[in-house]
Amino acid sequence: MVDSALSQGRQAAGREYAVQPLWDRDQIRAMLAPEGAYAAYARAQLEPGLFELSEWYAASSPEGQALVVHSRSGLGRALFAMGSPEALDAVLKLHPGPRFTFGSLRLEHRPVLQRYFLVTRDTIMLRMSVSRETFRAVDGEAVRLEGRQAGEINRLYSAEGGPTSYSARNIDEGTYYGIRLDGRLVSIAGTHVVSPGEGVAVVGNVFTHPLYRNRGLATIVSCAVTRELLRACSLVALTVEAENAPAVRAYRRLGYKPECSLYETPLIRKEPLGIISLARRLAAGWRGRADGKEIVVK
Repeated sequence: MVDSALSQGRQAAGREYAVQPLWDRDQIRAMLAPEGAYAAYARAQLEPGLFELSEWYAASSPEGQALVVHSRSGLGRALFAMGSPEALDAVLKLHPGPRFTFGSLRLEHRPVLQRYFLVTRDTIMLRMSVSRETFRAVDGEAVRLEGRQAGEINRLYSAEGGPTSYSARNIDEGTYYGIRLDGRLVSIAGTHVVSPGEGVAVVGNVFTHPLYRNRGLATIVSCAVTRELLRACSLVALTVEAENAPAVRAYRRLGYKPECSLYETPLIRKEPLGIISLARRLAAGWRGRADGKEIVVK
């Protein structure tokens, strides 16, 4: 846990949060553990090779604590938030992260994120998870996809007009399965992140061509990906729109169960140059210089 001891003199000045970077993977893992499947993506960032590409910050006070990770991987930059909203605000005042990122946050975190970011999506999502004990396979065949097929994969993902740019490396470092009908790739499922070392993976990028929907193809490819991941990972999670009842039913059929509600949304930092957060960091560092922390007064 983060040291939350504050001097009596500081406590008299107002509510204070000690903010500091975290480097100890065991410490971070212990903080993430109570969040279960909600923290699946963040837990995966502890994997060697990914951990070095992430920045972890915690805020603590007698009133509560929060954790924020800014990560970057082959699929882009991401922000994960957990903890009390007020402690989260203390972290983001100083360390909001890059100008463009993709956020995972609890429903109660949204007002805090909106102080620092344009939150561009308001759809409530459902985090679901499956284990080896609950997984149930469905009938149907899917084939493992490889990086050399990236062109074909991008053509499928762009079938509804949006540009995509999955690289061969993205495909080979993840787990992707697809179904071909009429000589073309028509349905696909893959992963956002896979961490065998942490025993966790996140399924994503599930897509079926509009002309081939309502045939159960998405369930078959999701089954194939999930089966493969469970060989190395004890926890596999995914996110689905809470109001997408057919998709929720399909994932339940595979043994996934709902865990929590959240937002997953692109974020655009409101203060583009970072001058304000830099000034706040300098002031917070000065206040906490005796303890080697940054002190945010609220």
